[in-house]
This record gives sequence, C-alpha cells and structure tokens, in this order.
Amino acid sequence: MEMKIPPDFEIDINTIKGFLDPIEGAALHQLAADASDLGPSLEVGSYCGKSTVYLGSACKRMDSILFAVDHHRGSEEHQPGEEYHDDELFDSRTQLMDSFHQFRMNMRAADLEEHVVPVVAPSVVAAKRWNTPLGLVFIDGGHSLEAALNDYRSWARHIVPGGFLAIHDIFPNPEDGGQAPYEIYKLALASGQFERVEMVKTLGILRRL
Repeated sequence: MEMKIPPDFEIDINTIKGFLDPIEGAALHQLAADASDLGPSLEVGSYCGKSTVYLGSACKRMDSILFAVDHHRGSEEHQPGEEYHDDELFDSRTQLMDSFHQFRMNMRAADLEEHVVPVVAPSVVAAKRWNTPLGLVFIDGGHSLEAALNDYRSWARHIVPGGFLAIHDIFPNPEDGGQAPYEIYKLALASGQFERVEMVKTLGILRRL
C-alpha cells in the first residue's frame, strides 16, 4: 500500500503494549486516511491502544473519528496462566484483567481524546443498536472462531460501498498461527460483498463492493 500520509504521533509508539507490526500499523494509518471521506473508522480490539494510535492519528489529521470497541478484559490468551498474560494489566482488586486504564493514558499522551471514542463493551453488545455507516472496520479482537465470527457478523455489514474491512493475524498456514481470522477473511471474500485489496504481512485488506 502506497504511504501517502506517513504516521505522525504525539507519543512514542514503541512504548505502547501491543502486538502490531509497524508496517501493518502504517497500512492501517493510510487506510483510515483513505476511508475518512466515506465515514468514521471502527476497530474491534484495542488492548492498550497501539493500533488505536495508528488509526486515530490519521483520523485526527483528516478530522474524522475512530470508534474503539473493546471490553478491556482481554482475550483468552491474556488471562492468568495463558501465553500473553501481563501482570501489569491485572487488577488485583477485581481479580480481572483490565487494559482500559493503560488505553486511556495512551490516548491522552497521544492527544487523541477528541478523535477516538472508546466503546467499552463486548463487540456483540456494542453492535446491537449500531446505526452509523463506517468507512473502515479493523477486526483484531478475540481469536477463537466464535469471537472472530461474532466480530465479522456484527460489523462488516456497517461498511459503506467502497469502504474497507481489515483483518489482523491472517495465517493461511496453520503451523504459523491460529485460523479464526483467516476463516472470516475467506468468509468475507466468499460472500461476494468484498474484494481483495492487499495483504500486508498478516493484515488482510478488503474493499466493500
């Protein structure tokens, strides 16, 4: 993807916890800029806000809005005893994982509070009464098949014609990673409503027909 608007942050992106490759992040930044004339952007799965800064900084430059949907209780792999658990994000008072405090601090440090709207709720709950057409949906939520299917079915239908659907962590080879994001990527293509634009590392980019 041609980078027409390079990322420009008020925060050191490397200080934000997260798993997004900078090349994928730059592609998301450009997508959010390209989609801004079509409608606001929305991401599913914000964690501590690394992808949010890439997307939100483009929305800020284009005077658009990013909705950041996350319950901030972590996916399966973030829970105690799991591979990606982080003790710094575990709230000993509630005995629950909670990334929202870190997320909000990062949005403030990145000067994005006027362009990023946190939606602190499970994806399917946030989508129940959603009526706003979207120029971009980025899916990077839970990686179980159930969670990925719920995210796709909840949000892809709100993308306007010409808008983008981006799905993170696509691994066609099962030996490289989990298959749920790849399954919804294939489902979107098979629906006849989306066309392939580009694959940037593990980020699949589709356009709504």
